Amino acid sequence: MQPILITHIKELINVDETPRAFVAGNEMSKLKTLKDAWLLIEDGRIKDFGTGKPDTRYAIRDTRNEVEGSDSPISYPGSRSSDRGSVRGLTLFDASGRFVFPSFCDSHTHLVYAGSREMEYVDKIKGLSYEEIARRGGGILNSAKLLHETPEEVLVEQALERLDEILKFGTGAVEIKSGYGLSVVDELKMLRVIRKLKELSPLTIVSTFLGAHAVPAEYKGRQTDYVDLVIHEMIPQVAAEELADFIDVFCDKGFFTVEETDRILSAGMKYGLRPKIHANELDYSGGIQVGVKYNALSVDHLEYTGKREISALASSETMPVILPGAAFFLNMPPAPARRMIDAGLPVAFASDFNPGSSPSGNMQLILSMACISYRLLPEEAIHATTLNGAYAMGLSDQLGSIARGKKANLFITRPMPSLGFMPYAYGSNKVERAILNGKMVQW
Repeated sequence: MQPILITHIKELINVDETPRAFVAGNEMSKLKTLKDAWLLIEDGRIKDFGTGKPDTRYAIRDTRNEVEGSDSPISYPGSRSSDRGSVRGLTLFDASGRFVFPSFCDSHTHLVYAGSREMEYVDKIKGLSYEEIARRGGGILNSAKLLHETPEEVLVEQALERLDEILKFGTGAVEIKSGYGLSVVDELKMLRVIRKLKELSPLTIVSTFLGAHAVPAEYKGRQTDYVDLVIHEMIPQVAAEELADFIDVFCDKGFFTVEETDRILSAGMKYGLRPKIHANELDYSGGIQVGVKYNALSVDHLEYTGKREISALASSETMPVILPGAAFFLNMPPAPARRMIDAGLPVAFASDFNPGSSPSGNMQLILSMACISYRLLPEEAIHATTLNGAYAMGLSDQLGSIARGKKANLFITRPMPSLGFMPYAYGSNKVERAILNGKMVQW
C-alpha cells in the first residue's frame, strides 16, 4: 500500500496527541486543530502529522527505497495546478484551502432494508402517529414483510448503494442493525447480508442483532412467546455463526418492557453480546436505566430523558446517542442534548438511517441538526459525530480522531472559509475526497 502525504492543509480537525475513548461535558467544546498542517499515512494508519513543511525524513526514506541512487528529498507541491502528485513510493496531495476531518462514525443505522415506505410518510403528514401506523401493520412490520420477500443478493446490492452514498457524505464507519426479519430465518438472513457488506465495502462496519425490534403479527397477544423465541432460538444461532458484534432491544412504550429487555440482554450477554439499547423515544420507558444496569455500550434516541436518566448515565460507561433525523422526520421534541452536556455527560449523534423514520444517512446533515436544533457548538457536534460515535461502536481506539496509529479513515473537504462552514452550509456536500483504510476512494 502506497503511503499518502497530504500537505498544505488549511486546518486539520480533531487532533488527539493523547488518544481518548470519548469526550464529555465542557471538554466537548474544546476541539484541537492544527493550521497549515500536513499528514502522513502509511500501511493504512496515521503515521504522523504536524504544521508547516513535513518532516522530510519520510520523503527521503521513501524516495531512496524506490528511486535507485536518489538522495534528494521530495519537492512538495506549492501551487494549485494539480491536487495530486507522486514520487515513486509516495502519493502527494496538496490540500490548500481545504480541511481534513476524521471520517464520521455513524453508530446507529438500519440501512439493510427492502424498498421504501413513503406511503407511511404521507400518513404521518395526515396526522397519524408512529404507534398508530404500527398498529395498522405498518412501520417495522411492513419492512419485515418486504425483507422476507427479497433475496439476499438483492438486499446486498441495495445496501451497497446506500453505503456508497453515505461514504460520499463523509462516513467512514457505520453500525448496521438487523430487526426487519422478526423470525429466526429472516434475522439470520439480515445478519448474513451485513456480514457480506463487511467483505465488500471499504467502510468499517459493525453488526447488531435486533430481533427484539417489534412483535410480529402472528405473535400478537403472545409477546412472551416471541421473547422466548429471541432468547432460546435466535440468540444461540446468531452467536454460533458469529453474526453479530452487539445485541439491541427496542425498550419503549408499545414495544418491549423493561422486564422483557432485562431477560433478552441477560441471555445475550451469556453469549458475549454487549448491549446497545433503543430507549426513551416514545416515553419514559426505563430503557436508559436497564441499559446502564447491563453496561450497554450506548442507549439511543432519548427524547424522554430527565434528571433520573441523566443521573443514571452519569455513573456509567454508557454513551447517550441522539438521533435527530428520526425526531425531525416524526416531528418529535428533541432530546435534551444541551442538558446532558451541561451535566457533564458525553453525547454522540447518529443518523438512524432507516426507511420509516429517518430515510437519510447524511451525517453532514446530522452535524447541522446538532447545531441548529440541539444548540451544540460546531466543536461539540464534531466530537459527537466522530470520536463519541466511534466509542458507541466500540471503535474509539481505532477511529474518530486524528491520532498516530489510528486507522486512516478521513475526508478532505472542498475549499471552505472556516470550521463553522461545515454545519452552516447544511444543503451542500462539503466532502471532496475520502480516504478509507489508508487508500484514496474514487467516485
